[in-house]
Amino acid sequence: MVSSLPHPTTSAGRDGLAALLARPDKAVVALDFDGTLAEIVPDPEQARAHPGAVPALSALAPEVASVAVVTGRPAGVAVRYGGFAGVPGLEHLVVLGHYGAERWDARTGTVQAAAVHPGVASVRAELPGFLDSVGAWPGTWIEEKGRAVAVHTRRAADPQGAFEALKAPLADLATRHGLVLEPGRMVLELRPPGMDKGVALAEYVREVGAGSVLYAGDDLGDLPAFAAVEKLRSNGTPGLLVCSGSTEVQELAERADLSVAGPLGVVEFLTELAKAVREAR
Repeated sequence: MVSSLPHPTTSAGRDGLAALLARPDKAVVALDFDGTLAEIVPDPEQARAHPGAVPALSALAPEVASVAVVTGRPAGVAVRYGGFAGVPGLEHLVVLGHYGAERWDARTGTVQAAAVHPGVASVRAELPGFLDSVGAWPGTWIEEKGRAVAVHTRRAADPQGAFEALKAPLADLATRHGLVLEPGRMVLELRPPGMDKGVALAEYVREVGAGSVLYAGDDLGDLPAFAAVEKLRSNGTPGLLVCSGSTEVQELAERADLSVAGPLGVVEFLTELAKAVREAR
């Protein structure tokens, strides 16, 4: 193994990395977007992939079976904010948006999408008045996500206080409309059940017929993907779990095989991984 490539701290992670290096043509590399390929910013509409992300992915993608971005964002938005379209080396990139409900393929440049859950439209209409009824939290705002709706508290005077106060009422609202509440880093997302990164990742790994899988994420919404990789490992498919370092989500770091310093650390890791794959031929 190349010395500059970080070493996983767990035996399962070391096995996963070894399997990827031994047969990169059978490996799926899957990554979250916000907090992993892009820095977390106060306004999600201003998020963009780290400047080194596309070059790193372009170097790695031709060496492996597939690279997939798995995100809660609409697939088209992730493609635009990531700058993934029309990039040499990323001809086979796949973006699984809205937790797999949407899929963008670089090969065709098109998005395939399932029908929108009717509860999302109902919640979207009710949410502004609902938030007023449960207490004023200045700075809290609503993000329209097409197939989901999110309430952000990061801009509030007391972000954690607003987050905790709104969690139970929003969970009740989600349940009334047949949705589920997904907490994140100062964000509470209401979305249809059965939509998560674990389901999306597991289905894609089966589709590709992967011999190994790497997943990198940073938030609570990435825990289902971590669980999917852990299940794959228990069934004989090696996997490596990478945490894009965050002091806000200790549970993810504790379950990871390897932690890196945010999006910059992810970019550096992917760059070294591409070098290691080439040198291992």
